[in-house]
Amino acid sequence: MMEKKKSISEVGVDDIIKAGLSVEEEAKEFYRILRETIGEAKGLDPREVWRKVLDKRVLKPWHPHGVHQLVYYSVYAHWDSSTKGPPLYWFPSLHESRRTNLGPSFRNISVEHPEAYWSIVLKELSVAFRESPKCILDTTDKSKPGGTWLPGSVLNIAECCLQPASHPGKKDDDVAIVWRDEMDESVLHHLKLKEFREQVMLVANALDTTFTKGDAIAIDMPMTVNAVIIYLAIVLAGFVVVSIADSFAAKEIATRLRVSNAKGIFTQDFILRGGRKFPLYSRVVEANPCKAIVIPVIGNNVGLQLRNQDQTWKDFLSSVNHLPRPNYYSPVYQTVDSLTNILFSSGNHRGSKGYRMDTTFTNSMF
Repeated sequence: MMEKKKSISEVGVDDIIKAGLSVEEEAKEFYRILRETIGEAKGLDPREVWRKVLDKRVLKPWHPHGVHQLVYYSVYAHWDSSTKGPPLYWFPSLHESRRTNLGPSFRNISVEHPEAYWSIVLKELSVAFRESPKCILDTTDKSKPGGTWLPGSVLNIAECCLQPASHPGKKDDDVAIVWRDEMDESVLHHLKLKEFREQVMLVANALDTTFTKGDAIAIDMPMTVNAVIIYLAIVLAGFVVVSIADSFAAKEIATRLRVSNAKGIFTQDFILRGGRKFPLYSRVVEANPCKAIVIPVIGNNVGLQLRNQDQTWKDFLSSVNHLPRPNYYSPVYQTVDSLTNILFSSGNHRGSKGYRMDTTFTNSMF
């Protein structure tokens, strides 16, 4: 977020003038109405304070955008987005939700004013470029009907997910991932951004000891916290992710490994569902990958014998113990059209199709 904000009770006439309501009398009248409204909502949850501001129509469409921002961010000055999510702006009734034109309006704005719309979106997503794009969308090349997005830019999209950012507010001690384990769904686990980043960088370093830059590396496992860490580590380190559903039979896994030319695969020994174990590693082995790195579904040790060329998750991570800073990694920066992910369709009678995804697509996934 921006610099530290005043709470709504600290906002004065001068702040309102600086925000764009430059006529002093208008600013004073606005301040009076605002103070009355806030007084009625004293001691309430910030969401209820903001709702009161909306209900009283304190803000008008003709008020400068800066004034809208001032009131909104001041009301939510002490809001903890890491635990409560983004501060709410609109409280539509069910009837209003059904009648709203907000979706089509946003779409029209994004199509008619891509430079303005996507500049805001990229800022909100904390997308940081090593080399900035020449523009948002280049439509000069008529051989590309959809145009070229973010031409000339260089970045690592995984880095954007992992680093703190001033806007929107994203700090190292903010919660990055919340999940429940299949073994005990009563316990809610949290992983803070700093720890999350360090785990991703640890895996990225381990990848460099095992694979060659540009290699395609598959992931065939449930969507666990480790799967997310592995995905981002592959992108951070300049490799290519091959996404494979954990429900596929060995033949389908083999097809995807062959089409993508994957040099290795991350998987689990078993899948846990409803307290029962179902084989996964055995299906992967039947597909005959070059190398499998196997994560135990329970505990620290895999529950079966591995092939000679395969590696346990524990041994894979220990390959970087000799490094002075195993939890630090310098991202591999690539042009925006570099390949980051090979995603497959579910397939049909003619077989599955592999789709090559660049950074612009990977960004939309996050």
